[in-house]
Amino acid sequence: MPKSFLDTNIFVYTFDMAAPAKRATAQDLVAQALQERSGAISYQVVQEFLNVATRKFTRPMPIREAEGYLEQVLMPLCEVFPGTSLYFQALGVAASAKIAFYDALIVSAALSAGCGILLSEDLQHGRRIKGLEVRNPFV
Repeated sequence: MPKSFLDTNIFVYTFDMAAPAKRATAQDLVAQALQERSGAISYQVVQEFLNVATRKFTRPMPIREAEGYLEQVLMPLCEVFPGTSLYFQALGVAASAKIAFYDALIVSAALSAGCGILLSEDLQHGRRIKGLEVRNPFV
């Protein structure tokens, strides 16, 4: 099984009490990624998740809890950090795939981490971008 890149929405759904099926799927994906070392994320996913969790959850995540989640879940999966080459690659992906720049950053990070699959509901399920397969795990 190819390594998977987990988009921010996967982590957000692990806390979504209003969507129990998505929550269970997301929790399984994160647990599998950690246990099997079969998943990766980027700095962007860390930033986006912490912003949503501490500000936009129905019950915002307390800072202490966010720190624990950062240390135990997010950082062990974080493999891609910003750099000039990542930004240039994202610009190229955005232009060639005709997607938004922030989505292109996610795609570029997945490619940089050596992932074959991007788990996200933000891009078209089944689409291939530069050899990376987009899969919506919630369909």
